[in-house]
This record gives sequence, C-alpha cells and structure tokens, in this order.
Amino acid sequence: MKTRLILTTLLIFLISALFAQSFPKLSETFRLGQLQPPTGKIRMILDTDTYNEVDDQFALAYTLLSPEKIVLEAVYAAPFLNNRSESAGDGMEKSYDEILRLLKFMGKSPENFAFRGSDRYLENIDTPVKSEATLDLIKKAMASSPENPLYVVTIGCITNIASAILTEPEIIKNIVVVWLGGNSLDWPTQGEFNLVQDVLAAQVVFNSGVPLITLPCHPVVSHFQTTIPELQYYLEGKNDLADYLFNIVKTYGKGHDAFSKVIWDVTAIAWLVNPSWIPTNLVHSPILTDQVTFSTDRSRHFIRMAHTLNRDAIFSDLFKKLGNYSPRN
Repeated sequence: MKTRLILTTLLIFLISALFAQSFPKLSETFRLGQLQPPTGKIRMILDTDTYNEVDDQFALAYTLLSPEKIVLEAVYAAPFLNNRSESAGDGMEKSYDEILRLLKFMGKSPENFAFRGSDRYLENIDTPVKSEATLDLIKKAMASSPENPLYVVTIGCITNIASAILTEPEIIKNIVVVWLGGNSLDWPTQGEFNLVQDVLAAQVVFNSGVPLITLPCHPVVSHFQTTIPELQYYLEGKNDLADYLFNIVKTYGKGHDAFSKVIWDVTAIAWLVNPSWIPTNLVHSPILTDQVTFSTDRSRHFIRMAHTLNRDAIFSDLFKKLGNYSPRN
C-alpha cells in the first residue's frame, strides 16, 4: 500500500512537470500582478452552460446590467450532460439557444457576439476540441495584452477554455480566467458538476499556469441561496426579463415548502463587480488527480481562491439592477 502511494505521488508530479513544459513560463511576479482583483472597468467574455440549470441566466443578465464595471465582448455556449440534455453536444446547443433567448429579452444582437462551443469533452490532455468559441477566444486573447487582459469567466465545464489554451498556449499571457468550479482545497472530493464534466480540461487549466481565480462551490458559493418568496418580492412584475428569471426558478423545483435555490453562477460576475464581496486568498495551484481529488505541491504556481462571500451585498446589487431594467426600444 505504501509503495503504491509513493508511485502514485511520483506519477502525479511527473504529469505536472510534463504539463509545465508545454506552456509558456510566466514569472510568479507577473502572475501575481495579473491575479490582483481588478479596480477599474474590465473586458470580459462569458463561457456558460446556460440551459443546464437556472443560475447561468441570472449571471448573463447581471453581466449585461453591469456596464459600469464590465464590457462583455462575447458569450460562449459550453457543453453539459445531465437530465436536461441527451449529450454534451446537445447540452451546448440548448445552451446556445438559451443565450439567444436571453439576448433577445435584453435587446442585444447575437451577431459576432454569441458563439457555439465544444460539442464534446476533451478525449486526452493534448488534443483540443475546435469550435467557434475556441477560435473567437484565441482571436480576442491574441489581440489583448498583459496591460489590458481579457477576463475569461467560465461558469460551466472548462472545455472551451482548455481547448483554446491547447490550441494557442501563448494566450495565457493575455488572459485572466475566473472559474466557478470544483470545491475548496480541503473538501473531501472534487466531484463537483462543472469540474467532473471534463476532468481533463480542468487538469489542463490548473497545470497551464494561466492566471486563475477559482470560486469553490463547496463550502463557499453554496451559501449564495435565495427563495421563491424573495424572488417573487424583488422580481415578479418588474419587467419581462425579471419575470422570466423568476419563473424559471419557480418551475425548476418540485414543491416550494422550505425551498431554497443556490444561484451559483452570479458570484463569478459579482467578484468582478466588487471583489470585496467575495474575499480571496492566494494558494498554490492544486494538482487535480485522476481520482478527482486535489493533491498539494507548494512548489507550484499561485492561483487565487475565494473563501467566503457577502450574500446580502451581492443579491442587493443583483435585485436592484434586474428590477430597474428597462428594455431598449
């Protein structure tokens, strides 16, 4: 048993070293600078499995309603597979359709703005999945710079982002990835939906050295909960967009006695709107094992990881923006 553990550990470190040789080497000083919470307006793309649940819709709307902090340059549909899809590709197509639905509510044209993403997950750690989203991300990232990086916010599985990095590794110099995925470092397992959908893609991103901010689902983002009465009070009857968002939550659960719902994905946007609402720490990038657990190596590069959140402050800003929304003529 002890010999097997030693061999497994050596294999993990060997895989990590091989990954490190495949990507541009960023200095830790540079990376730490890119990981500083943003203070001004930022450029951003949103990568989302929009039809997977009901929270991505809130996140997309919140992004577009926060122009004081965010310039949204594109939205990518991410793959997913659960009881709302027949395959990863079908999940991506349904997410794309849902993106179009939300953009129509908000009077935003999808032309050169909404893109289909990967129709499947990575099959190995070396081969990207080509898609419209991957090509667009590479184009936008290569046109960016370290001084004006592109924030890549991904609130589903991270296939599209990993595919872009594998296709053109140089983009890690010009982007900052914000990912809602996985759990905290000391959580017993990393079997969280966004991560476990494509473990290989997550391994690519963790090992690439790209400046990365993660928002762990447990035990951090799992506290971002609301209820039907609260949503009804703040959203119902305010406008068509608010009604749509309220109703997709209302019809999502079976029975609403003591019902609460985590609106997970809003928090990734909230960190960019006001980083003080979601405090973060610098931690060494974990090694994601094939057993879907985190292994620690303190010689690895730093990432930034959230450790708590101000639920009330975020919902206050979200409800105010949704309630005051007026469709464009």
